[in-house]
Amino acid sequence: MLMRFDVPCRDPRCHRWLPLAMALLVASMPAAADDVNDRPLSFVNDIVPVLTKSGCNTGVCHAKAGGGQNGFQLSLLGFEPAQDYDAIVRGGRGRRLSPAAVEQSLLLRKAAGQLAHGGGVRIPADSVAYTTLRQWIAQGAPFQQDAEPTLTSIAVEPSRGVLAAGQKQPLQAVAHYSDGSVRDVTRLALYESNDPAMLEVDQQGLASALDVPGKAAVMVRYQGQVAVYSAAIPLGADAEEVPAANNFIDELVFANLRDLGIPPSPGCDDATFLRRVTLDIAGRLPTADETDAFLATSGEDRRQQAIEELLKSPDYADYFANKWTTLLKNRRDDGSDITSNFAFHAWVRDSLLANRPYDQIVRELLAATGTVMGNPAVAWYKRVKDPKQQIEDVAQLFLGVRMQCAQCHHHPFERWSQDDYYGLVAFFSRVGRKPSGVRGEDLIFHQRGVAGAKNPQSGETIAPRVLSGLGSAGGSVGPIPPGQDPRLQLADWLQTKDNPFFAKAVVNRYWKHFFRRGLIEPEDDIRDTNPPTNPELLAALETHFINSGFDLKELVRVITNSAAYQLSSTPNEHNVVDRQNYSRFYPKRLQAEVLLDAIDDLTDSQTSFANLPIGTRAVALPDNSYNRSSPFLKVFGRPENESVCECERVQSASLAQSLHLLNAADIKSKLASAGGRADRLAKAADLPLEQHIDELYQVAFSRSPTSEERATATEYLSQPRLNAAGKPIDATQAKRENLQDLLWALMNTKEFLFNH
Repeated sequence: MLMRFDVPCRDPRCHRWLPLAMALLVASMPAAADDVNDRPLSFVNDIVPVLTKSGCNTGVCHAKAGGGQNGFQLSLLGFEPAQDYDAIVRGGRGRRLSPAAVEQSLLLRKAAGQLAHGGGVRIPADSVAYTTLRQWIAQGAPFQQDAEPTLTSIAVEPSRGVLAAGQKQPLQAVAHYSDGSVRDVTRLALYESNDPAMLEVDQQGLASALDVPGKAAVMVRYQGQVAVYSAAIPLGADAEEVPAANNFIDELVFANLRDLGIPPSPGCDDATFLRRVTLDIAGRLPTADETDAFLATSGEDRRQQAIEELLKSPDYADYFANKWTTLLKNRRDDGSDITSNFAFHAWVRDSLLANRPYDQIVRELLAATGTVMGNPAVAWYKRVKDPKQQIEDVAQLFLGVRMQCAQCHHHPFERWSQDDYYGLVAFFSRVGRKPSGVRGEDLIFHQRGVAGAKNPQSGETIAPRVLSGLGSAGGSVGPIPPGQDPRLQLADWLQTKDNPFFAKAVVNRYWKHFFRRGLIEPEDDIRDTNPPTNPELLAALETHFINSGFDLKELVRVITNSAAYQLSSTPNEHNVVDRQNYSRFYPKRLQAEVLLDAIDDLTDSQTSFANLPIGTRAVALPDNSYNRSSPFLKVFGRPENESVCECERVQSASLAQSLHLLNAADIKSKLASAGGRADRLAKAADLPLEQHIDELYQVAFSRSPTSEERATATEYLSQPRLNAAGKPIDATQAKRENLQDLLWALMNTKEFLFNH
């Protein structure tokens, strides 16, 4: 039965009671399938939800996306009901339905387990779903009823709430139709938690909070429409005492911690801050001189000044160019790529060093024309040639939207359709290329003509269209003249202040760079069914970035100057389980390139790379080709630049990494290098051992050793060493080998391997 709510209330006071009134009215409605014997049924509004709830059209069963089973294929999650109707009613020579003997219908008998079925019992014979299917077949299996309303949206009640650990919350899904009617679809909707370790949900819509504090969400899906229930799970401790706020980031982070009752750790000390921020901005360890100068400064603004110096340095540009060229797939497949790879890397690096606005950099990349020698940005089109791959990379990297699924079917977690997908493809449909004067390099140009991309399913040519909002359908950019490059229209849309994706995607990506975890995880999967853990903070960062003129250095500046970024990584008794609310700094392993440079700094050695000047740092390498010549980079997970996903970079520890640090030839050679740190200190007989130890600790950890560490190291360095005959070796040689051992020990500590 459908109920109407057509009478609008013009008294604003009534809106306070609207959620309660809706809940009471909906609660009084029968479930969607309870009245199947009393009304005409339709395939679209009644049967597709049953099949979806039973898992019949998922990838592992009969979904086309998974290849179907035994020739029986359905659209993924029922997004194409007309095709599914043909497959069930007309496919298989009509043998799946038996209107004259309903109970003998193959569809019923297999689903109920009365005949052998690889999927097992999906719809028990005593269930409401079975009754619905049987009644629909008995009614002649209609596709739709006359003047049948269409589903416009769904809502979940409640839409948000606060759950104590162990508390349960039943959710109610309500479908809204085009004629103003609503239906309770709780038993037919699908439910999925975005963090099952915090919030579990069963397929009856019962959400259960676990004992991990924070914020989680449940995605409720019904017939291609989605709604989200957001839950806060407080710890409940006293969190009123927090560090003083340095900027708006702190106000919003600490407000969230107060709401959740998670007291933050105190601020970190100066030595820890300097090491942390230097690694995060410049991708290297602070030098001993930098550490001495910083710790000797007593000004209130010494941390701000350190950040400014790092942002001015070429190391900042090297480090973030390494980040962006990796994501932009600057890779070398053969020897002919060296010119374009070096030019493209230099273009990105120079843009960052000059602090060109982010929107301008992206615009020049997307709308690039010419040759690599004249315009290095066109090198991206050498690596990403197919228009479909181009829009998938652009969407994921610059919008935080994963469009890959929508190429073949409706996006399973969003509302993006194939038309939305091919509408984006249309922006790149007029990219032309022809050979240039350089072997292996193309000239990129705009090929005059009307932009459009053909949807292979419908056969319709889709004009360029943008994604107009989170969870909404695409929007037209209007007619584009044949002589105008449609990529410029795409770039114009990216730069608009009301674009719901562009700024949000990059601030979330940078937040993860500095905090190890994005406000939205994964950082390139922004959708309304994957909400941020702190929506107010993400919105404030987005606004700040836009108002700054898309200034990347300002984004780094405001993040690193925050008290939240400068918290200690040592947990207190309350926040040890927190992993998403930034109540402490989350330690992170050094990236492969950064770790290699750090080992070079600690041992005072150098790694040589082909075709690059002596002293080139690993973070300044222009492409992936150096992985092949450096076992260290390969073992420690430097990416091959094949994906726009940062997940390509391996950050987890492995046995191979441990063995490499323990006994690899390149590590041994760095420890024993002539003129290296161990060799130099061994020859400095006039300096006390304590001074050597202080230097090593300052380079490795940006701090002085504790009295216990100094005593242990002094005792070890003072020990004599014996040769194979059991006689003492030369004192300088013994000291050199002891220093190498100490360097090796420091190199293998977690304090060295992690940014904390």
